[in-house]
Amino acid sequence: MRSIPVDTSAATVMLVVPPAPKLKDKRTGERSMDHETGAPMSTVTVNYIYDGAVELLTVAVPETGLSGEFLPGMLVALTGLVARPWETEFNGRKQHGISFRAVAVTALAPVGARG
Repeated sequence: MRSIPVDTSAATVMLVVPPAPKLKDKRTGERSMDHETGAPMSTVTVNYIYDGAVELLTVAVPETGLSGEFLPGMLVALTGLVARPWETEFNGRKQHGISFRAVAVTALAPVGARG
Protein backbone atom coordinates (compact mmCIF):
# COMPACT_ATOMS: atom_id res chain seq x y z
CA MET A 1 0.00 0.00 0.00
CA ARG A 2 0.91 3.63 -0.37
CA SER A 3 2.95 5.54 2.24
CA ILE A 4 1.68 9.03 3.02
CA PRO A 5 4.24 11.52 4.42
CA VAL A 6 3.16 13.23 7.66
CA ASP A 7 4.34 16.80 8.27
CA THR A 8 5.22 17.08 11.97
CA SER A 9 6.64 20.62 11.84
CA ALA A 10 3.56 22.26 13.43
CA ALA A 11 2.84 19.45 15.91
CA THR A 12 4.00 18.76 19.44
CA VAL A 13 5.00 15.15 19.96
CA MET A 14 5.20 13.82 23.53
CA LEU A 15 6.48 10.36 24.43
CA VAL A 16 3.98 8.17 26.30
CA VAL A 17 5.64 4.73 26.13
CA PRO A 18 9.43 4.43 25.60
CA PRO A 19 10.85 2.22 22.83
CA ALA A 20 9.99 -1.47 23.08
CA PRO A 21 10.80 -4.36 20.73
CA LYS A 22 8.29 -4.76 17.90
CA LEU A 23 7.31 -8.40 17.67
CA LYS A 24 6.48 -10.17 14.44
CA ASP A 25 5.03 -13.13 16.37
CA LYS A 26 3.94 -12.60 19.97
CA ARG A 27 3.65 -16.35 20.59
CA THR A 28 7.29 -17.07 19.70
CA GLY A 29 8.77 -13.68 20.58
CA GLU A 30 10.17 -13.33 17.04
CA ARG A 31 11.28 -9.75 16.46
CA SER A 32 10.19 -7.65 13.47
CA MET A 33 13.04 -6.59 11.22
CA ASP A 34 13.36 -3.62 8.86
CA HIS A 35 12.84 -4.98 5.32
CA GLU A 36 15.35 -2.52 3.85
CA THR A 37 18.22 -2.56 6.36
CA GLY A 38 17.65 -5.71 8.40
CA ALA A 39 17.73 -3.66 11.64
CA PRO A 40 15.51 -4.81 14.53
CA MET A 41 12.30 -2.76 14.82
CA SER A 42 10.93 -1.05 17.91
CA THR A 43 7.73 0.82 18.67
CA VAL A 44 7.14 4.02 20.60
CA THR A 45 3.79 5.41 21.66
CA VAL A 46 3.37 9.18 21.46
CA ASN A 47 0.77 11.87 21.91
CA TYR A 48 0.60 13.75 18.61
CA ILE A 49 -0.77 17.19 19.42
CA TYR A 50 -1.89 19.42 16.55
CA ASP A 51 -4.37 22.29 16.43
CA GLY A 52 -5.77 21.51 19.88
CA ALA A 53 -6.42 17.84 19.12
CA VAL A 54 -4.48 14.94 20.64
CA GLU A 55 -4.05 11.57 18.94
CA LEU A 56 -2.33 8.57 20.52
CA LEU A 57 -0.05 6.95 17.92
CA THR A 58 2.10 3.84 18.03
CA VAL A 59 5.03 4.39 15.69
CA ALA A 60 7.40 1.71 14.36
CA VAL A 61 11.05 2.74 14.06
CA PRO A 62 14.28 0.83 13.36
CA GLU A 63 16.48 0.55 16.46
CA THR A 64 19.21 2.35 14.53
CA GLY A 65 16.90 5.38 14.38
CA LEU A 66 16.55 5.76 18.17
CA SER A 67 18.73 8.46 19.71
CA GLY A 68 18.74 9.82 23.22
CA GLU A 69 17.40 8.74 26.58
CA PHE A 70 13.64 8.27 26.43
CA LEU A 71 11.39 9.09 29.38
CA PRO A 72 7.58 9.29 29.40
CA GLY A 73 6.36 12.88 29.11
CA MET A 74 9.37 14.19 27.21
CA LEU A 75 9.16 15.87 23.83
CA VAL A 76 10.50 13.90 20.87
CA ALA A 77 11.03 14.54 17.17
CA LEU A 78 9.75 12.08 14.56
CA THR A 79 11.89 12.13 11.42
CA GLY A 80 10.43 10.78 8.19
CA LEU A 81 7.03 9.92 9.66
CA VAL A 82 4.70 8.18 7.22
CA ALA A 83 1.18 6.80 7.52
CA ARG A 84 0.32 3.53 5.77
CA PRO A 85 -3.27 2.40 5.31
CA TRP A 86 -3.67 -1.35 5.68
CA GLU A 87 -6.36 -3.95 5.24
CA THR A 88 -6.46 -7.66 5.99
CA GLU A 89 -8.93 -10.49 6.27
CA PHE A 90 -8.76 -12.87 9.22
CA ASN A 91 -11.27 -15.66 9.84
CA GLY A 92 -13.60 -14.15 7.25
CA ARG A 93 -13.55 -10.73 8.89
CA LYS A 94 -12.06 -7.71 7.16
CA GLN A 95 -9.98 -5.37 9.29
CA HIS A 96 -8.36 -2.09 8.33
CA GLY A 97 -6.47 0.78 9.87
CA ILE A 98 -3.47 3.06 9.59
CA SER A 99 0.04 2.19 10.75
CA PHE A 100 2.77 4.74 11.39
CA ARG A 101 6.50 4.44 10.81
CA ALA A 102 9.39 6.87 11.30
CA VAL A 103 12.97 6.78 10.11
CA ALA A 104 14.09 8.13 13.50
CA VAL A 105 12.84 9.19 16.92
CA THR A 106 15.02 11.73 18.71
CA ALA A 107 14.71 12.76 22.35
CA LEU A 108 14.47 16.52 22.74
CA ALA A 109 14.56 18.29 26.13
CA PRO A 110 14.37 15.97 29.15
CA VAL A 111 11.23 16.13 31.30
CA GLY A 112 11.39 19.20 33.54
CA ALA A 113 14.30 20.80 31.63
CA ARG A 114 14.14 24.54 31.15
CA GLY A 115 15.44 26.22 28.01
